[in-house]
Amino acid sequence: MLSPESAAVVRATLPAVGGALDEITTRFYATMFAEQPQLLDGMFNRGNQASGEQRRALAGSIAGFAQALLADPDARPDALLARIAHKHAALGITEDQYTIVHKYLFRAIGDVLGDAVTPDVAAAWDEVYWLMAGALIAREARLYQEAQVDPRKPWRQWTVVERREETPDVVSFLLRPADDGPLPQARAGQYVSVRALMPDGIHQTRQYSLSNAPGDRLRRITVKRVASVADAPEGEVSNQLHRTVRAGDELTLSAPFGDVVLDDADTPLVLVSAGIGCTPMAGMLEHLVAGGSSRPVRVLHADRTPADHALRAETRRLVEQLPDATAEFWYEEDAAEQPGSRTGLMDLDGLGLPADADVYLCGSLPFMRAVRTQLLQAGIPARSIRYEVFGPDLWLAHAED
Repeated sequence: MLSPESAAVVRATLPAVGGALDEITTRFYATMFAEQPQLLDGMFNRGNQASGEQRRALAGSIAGFAQALLADPDARPDALLARIAHKHAALGITEDQYTIVHKYLFRAIGDVLGDAVTPDVAAAWDEVYWLMAGALIAREARLYQEAQVDPRKPWRQWTVVERREETPDVVSFLLRPADDGPLPQARAGQYVSVRALMPDGIHQTRQYSLSNAPGDRLRRITVKRVASVADAPEGEVSNQLHRTVRAGDELTLSAPFGDVVLDDADTPLVLVSAGIGCTPMAGMLEHLVAGGSSRPVRVLHADRTPADHALRAETRRLVEQLPDATAEFWYEEDAAEQPGSRTGLMDLDGLGLPADADVYLCGSLPFMRAVRTQLLQAGIPARSIRYEVFGPDLWLAHAED
């Protein structure tokens, strides 16, 4: 609970703090990495740092949490906390690291806002920080316990059983535990972190969906090579995996985490994806097939061309094995190569999606924003639309707008 005194101070200073959060978080990361360079080794993704996505996501999370506390001091923004906790658990974040973040974050606040940070202001925002940190620490402890993971030793070696080329830019890796031990529990829709050693000796991590059913004897991840575009650097982990990993090699993986998981329900299900966002949908479909589901399912996918559509044949095969499932694909180019597919961007007009459907989204943020708007216009309530983002979640603070 945020104290009434602190709530008043936070409410009065939120515009100033919120307006300076980008500068604050920029200074925070620069100072922390300069003094704690070991945190760059496997903990923070350098691409997200270079693009500013991590900085903006942190700022949005802090502001969103503070706004939620002001709206209801006894409440917690569950979606925000759950999403962050799962990402942290997939990276092996430990309780002591919140103290390190606190040190550098509050130093940055003081440096940027100067004399405006009076003792009362510092105390109020300190209370906000530790309320958020405490809630996350508790959630992450439960996640570690449920996954039977020691956060001090979150990584496990997996052997690549097969490397499968899906498209020119997408490859799948079939994996089994290198120690031949049992597979960790997983739910359809979850992801794992892959920890890869870069040529300069620094480890980098990236999350990838499990693209097969979680009950299988093998686990599969499907990785798209992320090219450099404009000022954005290429994806370090994806390119390293594409260049170097072959059958017989080992990968370092976390246990499965993620809060966007397939519920065991009988309501209609709509799986909407674009590009490599098809990966969690493939895992969900295989799970439905393995369980003999009779649930009504609509699979909707958009891609640049049929040749770029990873797991396309597998998606068709899985849909055909479900008694009440259909699939529709949109392609910006060469749609005529796939009979029944549509040309252009995904357009839900006239599809007649059921208002009581559970909808899962995965793709680029612009794609998900556009499709979510169409879904709301089609009468599907916001609470029924769930989405997955890999990397910092820049949409989360505004997803319920």
